[in-house]
Amino acid sequence: MLLNLALSTFMVSLTVSIHLGGLLGLLWVLRDRAHRVRAHENRIAQVGVLVFVVLGLLGIHTIEIWLYGLTFWAIGAIPDFETALYFSTVTFTTIGYGDVVLDKQWRMFGAIEAANGLILFGWSTAFLFSVTTRLRMLEHDWLERPGPSRGTHEKD
Repeated sequence: MLLNLALSTFMVSLTVSIHLGGLLGLLWVLRDRAHRVRAHENRIAQVGVLVFVVLGLLGIHTIEIWLYGLTFWAIGAIPDFETALYFSTVTFTTIGYGDVVLDKQWRMFGAIEAANGLILFGWSTAFLFSVTTRLRMLEHDWLERPGPSRGTHEKD
């Protein structure tokens, strides 16, 4: 049990550090390119920023999932790497199909991966929401602008 908790603590610390580094890297790139994309100026550029952020977040999560998969395989909790990676993916994303089950010795490690994944996905969601809000993509500014059926043909 002590080895299980020590390994879990190490993996949580590692993945949180990777996540922080990844988010800081994305933020650095976004700030470096911020002068090119201003609110309400270029919707295509804003969509490009969002796609970049989503793919970056997916890349960060992929690294974290692979690290857990490698760990499950390296400690012998799951005999082949493909199954270990599959198990890590469904555990980290908290899908948990239940078709691959760990031995009693490593169940807590798997449960902690699920909790870790849930927290990291929440952190990513908050980051994505923050970026989206800064781009003002969630505002319905098109409702405020007169269009063909609004403003120009209204009767008094």
